[in-house]
Amino acid sequence: MTTFRIALIPGDGIGTEVIPAACEVLDVVGAANGLDFAYTEFDWSCERYAREGAMMPADGIEQLRPHDAIFLGAVGYPGVPDHVSLWGLLIPIRREFDQYVNLRPIRVFDGVGGPLRDASGTDLVIVRENSEGEYSEAGGRFFRGTPNEFALQESVFTRRGVTRIVDYALDLAEERGRNLTAATKSNGIIHTMPFWDQIVEERCAERPSVTWDSEHIDALAAKIVLDPRRYDVIVASNLFGDILSDLAAGVAGSIGIAPCGNINPEREHPSMFEPVHGSAPDIAGQGIANPLGAIWTAALMLEHLDHDEAADQIMQAMASLLAGDGPKTPDLGGTATTAEVTRALIDLL
Repeated sequence: MTTFRIALIPGDGIGTEVIPAACEVLDVVGAANGLDFAYTEFDWSCERYAREGAMMPADGIEQLRPHDAIFLGAVGYPGVPDHVSLWGLLIPIRREFDQYVNLRPIRVFDGVGGPLRDASGTDLVIVRENSEGEYSEAGGRFFRGTPNEFALQESVFTRRGVTRIVDYALDLAEERGRNLTAATKSNGIIHTMPFWDQIVEERCAERPSVTWDSEHIDALAAKIVLDPRRYDVIVASNLFGDILSDLAAGVAGSIGIAPCGNINPEREHPSMFEPVHGSAPDIAGQGIANPLGAIWTAALMLEHLDHDEAADQIMQAMASLLAGDGPKTPDLGGTATTAEVTRALIDLL
């Protein structure tokens, strides 16, 4: 029996509902594959911030360090600004543990109705740079409260940061369809994006086995809607990847099933896994949150922990559940509860 130490941060809203559901699935598939999960739960959240003035304690990073992986539900709470939750919890974890890859797989499952007439067969991965780019602390607000007030926000693109995210995307493309698309906006952003393009071209020249191209972000967004099946691996900066991945999840029918991994590929630090749907305070506490985003995220975590077979078992059960007449939560047009969907998937396992 192999034991993995998992740090659980259910967070706020529906995070506290979907993380227990995903852990039920992990325990079942773990028992069938000789895996045991030792969970340590942390109450770090916006509710904690409202109560104690901090999203997590000062030594929070050190508390997480001994774990094999971090499993996060969602953060967000009425009255707590989003930048507080992001910079008070998620970004410190991502950066202290050098989780420079944000991995966002997108699939159109049989049985899931989406907004497009025909998107069946869509299966792509967005590789988002997760540690620098447009999400930086460089800048400020000046002359506050006066007619001359202005805000300055600097982007930070480093050769090391761009190189390693492009190399990761190239590795992934070689494993999949050998096709890579790089998102850019070098016709309008005069310094950082031409720098990004230059490094993309340099790295891709070293991988002749991968066919690649570059697309301006605005045109790329339109093409993902018009023909998502043409794409396999997309690599993008922090901001562009963030926007594209939610767009693509919408194309796939529901952000409620979309997973995410914040990966430290060198495994020097724990990686963090989180569904992307947010805390959804409008439905929190009703027992109707879709657990499949968290469950797919658990499968991503198993893949990172080198247990692909267990991850595949979850994905096969999830595909069967969605394709059949089984229960679906309201975001997928059904009336089932979180617990009913979880139980049905466990029965398939």
